[in-house]
Amino acid sequence: MTSQHTVPRLHVLTGPNGGRDVLRTIEAALAAGAPGVQVRVKGATDRDHLAFASAVVERCRAAEATCIVNDRVDLALASGADGVHLGATDLPVRAARELAGDRLLIGGTAREPDTAARLVAEGADYLGCGPLYTTTTKDGLPDPIGFDTLAAIVRTVDVPVIGISGITAERIGEVLASGAHGVAVTAAITSAADPVQATRELLAELEGAAPVLPAMTSTRSSGTATGPTGAQVEP
Repeated sequence: MTSQHTVPRLHVLTGPNGGRDVLRTIEAALAAGAPGVQVRVKGATDRDHLAFASAVVERCRAAEATCIVNDRVDLALASGADGVHLGATDLPVRAARELAGDRLLIGGTAREPDTAARLVAEGADYLGCGPLYTTTTKDGLPDPIGFDTLAAIVRTVDVPVIGISGITAERIGEVLASGAHGVAVTAAITSAADPVQATRELLAELEGAAPVLPAMTSTRSSGTATGPTGAQVEP
């Protein structure tokens, strides 16, 4: 069973610390048309994490945008978010799907095709793949996976693939040329002098280049207008 929520082409990550300044940046991005926000919080208590996630969900609802909580299925459900994104050390996708049913869009993190195929088989609606470039917004990342690997992942699965790490407006064309559905960004918006303009530039690059749809070497199920796994794909 998979979610009917939309997989946006632009995911704006909140950054790890939360807070009012981050909320103002998210409000600016949403006002500029950002279709999706990922709540990424580190080092907060569960109560503070939930309060921040709920505040982001409220703003996304008002903007008709998709809200995804990173790492925590319980907080995604408690906050009323649309989805959860799970890393390699988080709850397994299969367990998350058993807990959430079709209430949540579930994303997984993959750095090579075999992992990508396994995550989709377990119930992932989309995949975040990277790092594609070096970045200073997250510690401990491995070396960039390379665009040949990104393209191989795209060919292997039948769900949207989101490029992550170090993405800027100038790099979006290169990411989409490998077949990615969209991108996830942090510093490109949260560190921008004008988050509204930065968001508009990212969206313009995404809208100016339709995602490449390479032939897949393996699939989970036949596709429909809502996408191969039931999750709707943002045009």
